[in-house]
Amino acid sequence: MVSLSDGARAYRGRFAPSPTGPLHFGSLVAALASYLEARARGGAWLVRMEDLDPPREMPGAADHILRTLAAFGMESDEPVLYQSSRHAAYAEHWQWLREHAGLYACNCSRASLRAAAGAGAPGETGPVYPGTCRRRPPADETDVAWRLPVDDVLIRFEDAVQGPQAQQLAREVGDFVLRRRDGLFAYQLAVVVDDAFQGITHVVRGSDLLASTPRQIFLQQRLGLPRPDYLHTPVATLAGGEKLSKQTGARPVDPARASETLHAALCFLGQPAPVELAHAPLSALWDWAHAHWQAARIPREMGRPAPPLSSGAPADMVQVPR
Repeated sequence: MVSLSDGARAYRGRFAPSPTGPLHFGSLVAALASYLEARARGGAWLVRMEDLDPPREMPGAADHILRTLAAFGMESDEPVLYQSSRHAAYAEHWQWLREHAGLYACNCSRASLRAAAGAGAPGETGPVYPGTCRRRPPADETDVAWRLPVDDVLIRFEDAVQGPQAQQLAREVGDFVLRRRDGLFAYQLAVVVDDAFQGITHVVRGSDLLASTPRQIFLQQRLGLPRPDYLHTPVATLAGGEKLSKQTGARPVDPARASETLHAALCFLGQPAPVELAHAPLSALWDWAHAHWQAARIPREMGRPAPPLSSGAPADMVQVPR
């Protein structure tokens, strides 16, 4: 698989939030890392809204995220791509995989999977699918998920921060879902199709998605798509080690404290911005960040404790410029 970054094309990075709520500190860290790396490489920075799962989305969250990014000084270089507008593209690739890659229907229940499956790859993939419907396809293809069969191969890649990575898909993940039982396309398919569509050369994101990368590389290989380079930053965690997220009570970042919050995010990413810049005009902090950003300083950790200010302000108190 050819890497897009090896002089073939100009740098193109992206930030791809899910609109399940306002932007919190952990998401700001991912946005900042992807933005500064794109700027340091003289490349483009795109925002893609992963509004692929309506049941989980919060009304107005997509616009709120974009306004918050702008208030912190980050705006997409190209029009924002909404995955909700891309269903035809996902369907086209899904159909190709049905015809050429052995994509198959699966009617296994969650309970049966829990009973039959082993432990998945650490932290993200969940139970290993035992291949039940690959061996005995369901007679009725209604109310089914669609899985991509995986080969008994070791997927290797070099992460720019986390170092060498390897995952044996058949043993650690198993055949994985590309279309859910409710008819929605899965994240793995959408992200691969859209990274290729947008010409993304570098993916900078949180380490909570590190275990997804081998599946995405495998799918890129199946579809004949180029592979971006990957950089996974540490995720922000609570004191007990849980990932800072909407589910664990993360509060929205407050644009009224933009310099202080951005300063904390820089320090979290191993960029030692002078302490006085935490209360300086935002433009001064950005000047320092652009001049001093070094991806090599990002800590090689899966997670790091979030600073106290990451609790932010209550959601109903955060004012974002319109």
